[in-house]
Amino acid sequence: MNAANGAAVVVGVDGSEPALRAVRLAAVEARRRHRPLRVVHGFIWPLLRVPVAPAAGGPPGGGLRHQAQELVAAAVAEAERVAPGLRVSGEIIDGQAAAVLVGESSTAAMIVLGDRGLGGFAALVLGSVAVQVAAYAGCPVVVARGTPRPSGPVVVGVDGSTLSRAAVEFAAEEAAVRGARLHAVHAYTHPRSSGPGDMQPLVYEEGQLRGEEDRILTAPLAGIAERHPGVPVTREVVHGRPVAVLTEASRTAQLVVVGAQGRGELIGLLLGSVSQGVLHHADCPVVVVRSPD
Repeated sequence: MNAANGAAVVVGVDGSEPALRAVRLAAVEARRRHRPLRVVHGFIWPLLRVPVAPAAGGPPGGGLRHQAQELVAAAVAEAERVAPGLRVSGEIIDGQAAAVLVGESSTAAMIVLGDRGLGGFAALVLGSVAVQVAAYAGCPVVVARGTPRPSGPVVVGVDGSTLSRAAVEFAAEEAAVRGARLHAVHAYTHPRSSGPGDMQPLVYEEGQLRGEEDRILTAPLAGIAERHPGVPVTREVVHGRPVAVLTEASRTAQLVVVGAQGRGELIGLLLGSVSQGVLHHADCPVVVVRSPD
């Protein structure tokens, strides 16, 4: 996580309504964290060798680059409307949207983007840019989904992985700046194997299993009360599928936080099945947290 002083909240825009929702969310988030907001548009047309200047003899306000300038200016104005006094800047960067935002992530406090953009197919629940940025970004990625709520808990999914510890820490910070409760959720469906290639037991004792699942939830919460003393913490261990459990929790949450890749995911996956599932189905904004390294 890029927590250096002055690191901006970066929001990606493309002129779509989901992008404007992301701008409003990003403006509020930047104000909460006392950070500047940077509005960024990935301008792909020069890479495709498409003329971007006004056509000869056409109006001076024509051309693709002028259109991009207008949509960035509109997004900056919307952010300033939502959060008066916030430091907001806008920039057009030549490149494909996901690549531009991933590049921004190395110095950003967080990246915020809409769940779908102008280039997405109407039938897709989640756009490809959101998936790519969540998979590769070097900072937390916030996807503006569902219903923004001023109240309710910050929900974090815990699965015992290293990334879930990072997710818990980020969720606790979010709960602190929002004055919200932190609700840590661990969902399980069956006994776990102890390592790669191990067989799952055919017979197991439910009480012992429940104790093991309780420990998985408790471990990453160690020290949270000391680091964030004003944040109430509740814990929940649920027998069920993680995506379904977190989706249900999202119906009353301000925010759901998940690790980019969880325990048991294939090593080659940059974005795990649980994080993808939550991004597709959550009823509130979702944060995907990657390794802080």
